[in-house]
Amino acid sequence: MPEFGLDVLTAPAGARRIEFVSDLHLCAELPRTTEACLSWLAHSQADLLIILGDLFEAWIGDDAADQPSVSQVVSALRDASARRPLAVMRGNRDFLLGEDFFQRSGCTALADPCVLEAFGQRVLLSHGDALCLDDSAYQRFRAEVRQSAWQAAFLARPLAERQAIAGGLRAASQASQAGRAVETYADPDPALASDWLHRAQATTLVHGHTHRPGDEVRAEGWTRRVLSDWDLDHARRAEVLAWTARGWQRHPLPADGQWVG
Repeated sequence: MPEFGLDVLTAPAGARRIEFVSDLHLCAELPRTTEACLSWLAHSQADLLIILGDLFEAWIGDDAADQPSVSQVVSALRDASARRPLAVMRGNRDFLLGEDFFQRSGCTALADPCVLEAFGQRVLLSHGDALCLDDSAYQRFRAEVRQSAWQAAFLARPLAERQAIAGGLRAASQASQAGRAVETYADPDPALASDWLHRAQATTLVHGHTHRPGDEVRAEGWTRRVLSDWDLDHARRAEVLAWTARGWQRHPLPADGQWVG
């Protein structure tokens, strides 16, 4: 069970707009999606940017950050974080984001889950994968790879070997999703989500991971706001969730992927 109250992100004083994204899965094979992310980072007018996991399709260690497809994203993160706070949560694909990445990018690392305080409210933030209990095979895998011993052993392997392992895991994931128009995952367990929210003293959960964007008002008395995944190379899926004192709004990126703020 995660600890609550230990990681609270407070919006900057006077903040008027906060923007959330997740599941961009950036990689060299998705150049249009990457360009859309760079456009959002460069042109967003929000006072706080939050990326709730899976910014990258795979992160095999901070020593891979010098690859061209990665270094341009890190540079854009650094430029964006110099203008306003930018917080990044690790996801199920990039859970190995390390201290060097956060230092180089200027981003703030978020625990999963954590609480965001803004506009006089508390909101619970999570990537969402730890809540998806119905995916028992994944939960076993997650428990293994989140252990420090496993991570140390993996990161000790040569870079090329880690790249091959990541490629194999991705191929297995694609095979398991064969026949589906959109890659999707199990939904969060309502009882566990309710317990997290109670502990966090919040009534709104914002998460990604499932690739099923939408809003759900639960009978238990809380609201779930699910972020969109991004894919502008094979489809037209890309959305920014914005929060202001007036409420919540979803903003799809235009077809050309150029964010106008």
